[in-house]
Amino acid sequence: MRTIATICARGGSKGLPGKNIRSFMGKPLIGHAIELAMRCDQVQGVYVSTDAQEIADVATAYGATVLGLRPAALATDAAPKLPALLHLVAQVEAVVGPVVRVLDLQPTSPLTALEDVLACLAASETAPQAGLVTSVFDSGSNPYYTMVEADALGFAQLSKPSTAARRQDAPEVRTLNGAVYVWQRNALATAAAQGLWSVPVRTVEMPKARSVDIDDALDWDMALFLAERAFRLQEPR
Repeated sequence: MRTIATICARGGSKGLPGKNIRSFMGKPLIGHAIELAMRCDQVQGVYVSTDAQEIADVATAYGATVLGLRPAALATDAAPKLPALLHLVAQVEAVVGPVVRVLDLQPTSPLTALEDVLACLAASETAPQAGLVTSVFDSGSNPYYTMVEADALGFAQLSKPSTAARRQDAPEVRTLNGAVYVWQRNALATAAAQGLWSVPVRTVEMPKARSVDIDDALDWDMALFLAERAFRLQEPR
């Protein structure tokens, strides 16, 4: 089985400009994802897709491979991620041959631990019928109990109508955190054409404390606080 690791990192972040190469705990944000992928014994190569030369330079310095910059059509604000990921996998296959499995890590999730990645890889091996295994967490929000949306008249209604009087009575739900995706190669092609939920999906739960996805300055501050706290807890006393 050829398993590759991929990291997609656009250069045009609006919420926090330059975040993918901004220093986080002493190294560029994308450096954490690259080093995490390299710690996985199952991975045979780490590849980065980006439209920005400065990101490509940092990725290469950390040991990842960049097979040219991403085409402009796949790098706009409106461009979905899956076609860009599929483009990268096709590039890799043109160089190294067929790919069977793709471990896709999100550079904006720097708190992801090796155990989270290994759990997702293990789940993909024990449930090969799943086209995708992805990480989730319990956010505390529940569309059957606490999440609302506006109706046609602008009044708030539960997103999923329910008679649950307590959160414990509502169906359990989990939130995608975007940190880890393990794709079967054929399923990735299907999802890129028809959407993520067109393939069978299994989930692996991550702790809420490792599920921060950095989109803006507040997310950055929260992730940094949690990373520094985890570092202090690991220090010998």
